[in-house]
Amino acid sequence: MTITQLKYVLSVAEHRNFTLAAENSFVTQPTLSMQIQKLEDELDVIIFNRKKKPIELTPIGEKIIEQAKIIVNESNRITDIVDQQKGYIGGEFKLGIIPTIMPTLLPYFLKLFLKKYPKVHLIIEELTTEEIIKKLSDGQLDVGIAATPLENEAIKERPLYYEPFVGYISSNHRLFNNDFITEDDLDIDDILLLEDGHCFKNSVLNLCHVSKNTGKNKFQLESGSIDTLIKLSKEGLGMTLLPYLHTLDLPDEDKKFLKQFNNTVPAREVSLIYHKSQLKMQLIEALKNIIDGVIRGAISFQDVKIISPINKGMYLK
Repeated sequence: MTITQLKYVLSVAEHRNFTLAAENSFVTQPTLSMQIQKLEDELDVIIFNRKKKPIELTPIGEKIIEQAKIIVNESNRITDIVDQQKGYIGGEFKLGIIPTIMPTLLPYFLKLFLKKYPKVHLIIEELTTEEIIKKLSDGQLDVGIAATPLENEAIKERPLYYEPFVGYISSNHRLFNNDFITEDDLDIDDILLLEDGHCFKNSVLNLCHVSKNTGKNKFQLESGSIDTLIKLSKEGLGMTLLPYLHTLDLPDEDKKFLKQFNNTVPAREVSLIYHKSQLKMQLIEALKNIIDGVIRGAISFQDVKIISPINKGMYLK
């Protein structure tokens, strides 16, 4: 039994396809299949039911996969321990970012991070919060960027910044002529939302009051794209809320539709998150320092103070 064989087994278990597993393991399919067959022969068990499409794990195969994850993760930690001892900032670094943060935050820090740490091979995935937590727990990610708090004892959180919410309200909307908006103005029947799986949707729902106009809307829409919500709002189909960084790149003609919250400003906490057993702390610190540096110039709420970090959302005053 070798670590390489276990990695091949994990790849097949993830992709449920020998060809895809081989491609993602950078070996030929016959090589991968032969090594897995050798492992099965050595253990005298069948790990995969190859007759099923897609391939399925056998009952014993499921147990082997769980143990293989532990063994492979622990083997990778040996290199992490050595790198940490040497203070080396390099090697593979796997980062997951939630969709409502990826397009606005990544351009701020990626180029600078790669320039400052050229020995780092950064692998970035756009994932939901749930997917990030699972991959952190499975050792498939080193660090994530997500909205917090998560209330997960196995996950460490390092806050990066607090991003205010801003209303996006078209000219024919009931709130357009207001200089500011408040939480009391928000009506769940009147807001375009992201689809399930996006933590930003939950943040918006927590801010809204129970529907005051049940049945008012002629349709119900939940989109995975903030840009789609903006376009529909411009068509007069409802208002939406945007994370502050999404407002910075809007065309000037669209910025007239932005409405700030008055007095108490709802905001989301954005953090680096990683598993409590993570050892690549030198890389995590490097990433945090880079983001800390660039974000100060992006968010203009520098004199804002957090007054109530409660479960339903962060509030700024």
